Amino acid sequence: MAEDPRDWQQETKLVRGGMARSPYGEISEALYLTQSFSYDTAGAADKRFSGEDPGFIYQRFGNPTTQMFEDRLALLEGAEACRATASGMAAVHVALQGLVRAGDHIVAGRALFGSCRWILSEWMPRFGVDITYVDATDLDAWKNAVRPNTKAFLVETPANPLLEITDVAAVAKIAHEAGAKLVVDNVFATPIFQKPLALGADIVVYSATKHIDGQGRVLGGAILGAEPLMTESYKDILRHTGPALSPFNAWVLLKGLETMELRVTRQTENAAKIADVIGAHAKAKTVLYPARADHPQAEIVAKQMSGGGTVVAFDLGSREAAWRFLDALDIVDISNNLGDAKSMATHPSTTTHRSMPEEQRLEIGLTEGWVRMSVGLESVIDLTRDVSRALDGA
Repeated sequence: MAEDPRDWQQETKLVRGGMARSPYGEISEALYLTQSFSYDTAGAADKRFSGEDPGFIYQRFGNPTTQMFEDRLALLEGAEACRATASGMAAVHVALQGLVRAGDHIVAGRALFGSCRWILSEWMPRFGVDITYVDATDLDAWKNAVRPNTKAFLVETPANPLLEITDVAAVAKIAHEAGAKLVVDNVFATPIFQKPLALGADIVVYSATKHIDGQGRVLGGAILGAEPLMTESYKDILRHTGPALSPFNAWVLLKGLETMELRVTRQTENAAKIADVIGAHAKAKTVLYPARADHPQAEIVAKQMSGGGTVVAFDLGSREAAWRFLDALDIVDISNNLGDAKSMATHPSTTTHRSMPEEQRLEIGLTEGWVRMSVGLESVIDLTRDVSRALDGA
């Protein structure tokens, strides 16, 4: 009697979930590099296009390798369905675009990645969608922002770059009372440490570029949720606008999932230690890390996250001090990516959040002294030496 993969432990899901072997019985998942598929008869093609036969038609619509990635990630997330995209930003864009139309309204937390903020502030209004930004930690702000035409809420938690935490269950309740859907960007927490769907979210989005690949190789994204909502809101937009994940990238991401828990767990252990090192240094005015007791939303972290994640943010007081710190690093790379096996640090004001006007950055507390560090798999002894030396020079 075959086991139900939903009953497997997380580690097993990450290694074996979604496996669809060819007749050759390969151990490593097959990579299907093909744009299209053939049919035995014209009638068979008709059945594929009508949906009577659920087989593959065209890479833009689906691919066996991509489907294995989607099925494995859905199993891990506890979602009924997953749709892969070419990048994390494609996932965010489609996740929002599929829920609204001209005349609708979105409420979003202010603390967002710069490109997410651009989509909301610059792109969506071109199509008649209104946006309201709120302090994502203020539940009354969410309630007061609701309008009769509100269709979607968007929140990053932890948020980029200052790791603000939102009470997902509480915001989901407000959204549902308003007849809206809650979209949660779960990149920083990863599916290892936070399950937004279990907390009440309707849609979860990922940049698979980050921890899922986690080794600096490919771009990818994912949208997850209940099958009826995923079909109604995203099937047609994904098929006809074409933000498809390449099969090669899907294969790389499948291999990344196999080791993600091991990598993310060790990176998180390192991050917690590095956060304490930075917090104890005289040059750091403030350090933010979700697992620290002094995090402003520590109670919410304890309620909805099982780990602090891989990212630390800290304020050195000025751009000059932040740049001196970055330039003094020897092991840690200066890079705007995160979730990688290699430790990386960046100056958000001039990189990831550069597209945000200064007043918007200040609204979320992002002054020019802040550094965001993604902690990797190097020895914490070496990282401590490198970070401490750079702080001394800041």
